[in-house]
Amino acid sequence: MHLSANTKAWATVVLVFLFMLINYADKAVIGLASVPIMRDLGLSHREFGLLGSSFFLLFSLSGIAVGFLANRISTRALMLVMGVIWAAALLPMSARSADFKVLLGSRILLGAAEGPAFPVAMHSVYKWFGNQRRALPTSVVASGAAFGAGVVAPLITWIIAHYGWHAAFGTLGSVGLAWACVWLMFSEEGPVEPVRAGETASAPIPYRRLLFSRTAVGVYLGGFAAYWIIALNIVWLANYLTQAVHMTRAQAAWVIALPSVMQMTLAPVCAYLSLVLRRRGYSSRISRGLLGSVCVILGGVSLAGVPFAGTGVLEIALVGLSFSVGSVIFTLGTTLIGEISPTSQRGAMLGITNSLHTLAGLCAPFVMGLLVDISADPIAGFRTGYVYAGAFVALLGLLAAVLIDPEADLRKFHFSYAPAAADPASGPTV
Repeated sequence: MHLSANTKAWATVVLVFLFMLINYADKAVIGLASVPIMRDLGLSHREFGLLGSSFFLLFSLSGIAVGFLANRISTRALMLVMGVIWAAALLPMSARSADFKVLLGSRILLGAAEGPAFPVAMHSVYKWFGNQRRALPTSVVASGAAFGAGVVAPLITWIIAHYGWHAAFGTLGSVGLAWACVWLMFSEEGPVEPVRAGETASAPIPYRRLLFSRTAVGVYLGGFAAYWIIALNIVWLANYLTQAVHMTRAQAAWVIALPSVMQMTLAPVCAYLSLVLRRRGYSSRISRGLLGSVCVILGGVSLAGVPFAGTGVLEIALVGLSFSVGSVIFTLGTTLIGEISPTSQRGAMLGITNSLHTLAGLCAPFVMGLLVDISADPIAGFRTGYVYAGAFVALLGLLAAVLIDPEADLRKFHFSYAPAAADPASGPTV
């Protein structure tokens, strides 16, 4: 049966949504299983923080390397290889004999394979959608990450409670293999969108100009700040809720799901708001850059307020807001990088940008674990860590708001940012 280009484009979005869901579920399982892992392996908070950070040891380097490969190699092939490696990294943890060294090696390998996931996934989607139509599909893919990080948390927690943390790793490894089979059978490489006016394949922009443009630096800072919060969510939120707030594991799992539900709402809503602002004549600096940066600032302020909210509805609401709203910058920041980057260099730019964002994952879990261990009271250590992290995130969000200005960068690059010709997946602009 012949499918239209628009149908193929959105079918790709659905498969990539599932790709990101699995990606973030693989990340989240370590935090959801933190208490039994620490108990079974006899780990301190600092050691577990080191384990959480180890996931990001090769994450950024692989993201950059594969980002450059994505300029030359089919994204379909790259994503298939990543899915298989994820499963290979997780399945050894299903063995009851798995110890700290095995877990450490598994997390490092998994991080290396997952590092390029988001930029390669977005590069794959962007081959089907032109610049003016990217905000909505980007938000859908980002929602897959939110779904994997939190909405599946109750299911993973149920598996851990009934069958042990080893079974949770094995289940996710099997799901990863199943996705790889579906991707191999049904995915299709998208056509590259038409070259924009003023852009020539023979004259790429020097990477130093792209990488150090004010928009790129602003997106780096905003994304780094947002990922700092994500890393704390992945590694420490479940531990904080059970130790400091005295929730059961099941209760904590439902609270962890809240930020993901909010993120799945906020991402498309903010993408639509960005589109409305663009249609009303606002610049990309305002409709994408300022909107995304304000979300980061709000996330930081909310996180800093968590320790002062007491226990109850207000604290849960602040947890939900702080761990969700900043992620809007990944949707809008990705479109900003795609906006200023030539098509022939976009894969590398997305890979580098994502790698710089995720450097926060290398630092945040260890810093929080260190603060908890050096504090006389672990609960006070958690609260101090959240206040410091919130202030840091808000400051970086403010700097991002000042820096991001794609129109100014495009003028420097001598690009025209008039709407491109109709892209292959023709349809209404969204």
